[in-house]
Amino acid sequence: MFKRSLKSWEGCASQRGFTLMEMMIAVAIIGILAAVAIPSYQKYVQKTHRTDAQAALVEMAQTMERSYARTYTYKALAVGGADSGTPSAAILRDIKVEHYALTISAATANTYTLTATPKAGVQSSDRCGTMTINNAGTKTGAEADCW
Repeated sequence: MFKRSLKSWEGCASQRGFTLMEMMIAVAIIGILAAVAIPSYQKYVQKTHRTDAQAALVEMAQTMERSYARTYTYKALAVGGADSGTPSAAILRDIKVEHYALTISAATANTYTLTATPKAGVQSSDRCGTMTINNAGTKTGAEADCW
């Protein structure tokens, strides 16, 4: 009987698998990769959303200029014919930006300022913050290299 149990023990020794140490090393490597990759991915997502907002601001500016060519004023292009606030449907017809609030900050007969303000969530910690563009094409952000 003793020989029989010894033989069964020898069978276990020939089994293959991972040791606890090998598993812990693999978990540590995955943890290190995740610690580096996740913040990089979040910055990439923020930059993508920021680029979408910049494109929307430029498109809104083009629409404002087309309206000015027809009416000779930048006024009354916000909702309800107001000079500032949420842009009217005519301005935003094809513009879809989920992570920024687009507004007409100031519009007069000859000038305007368009603003993209980050909404709560992913963009709230974006280094560029609120971005603007005006009728002269001047683009601003929290940092000089945002545009």
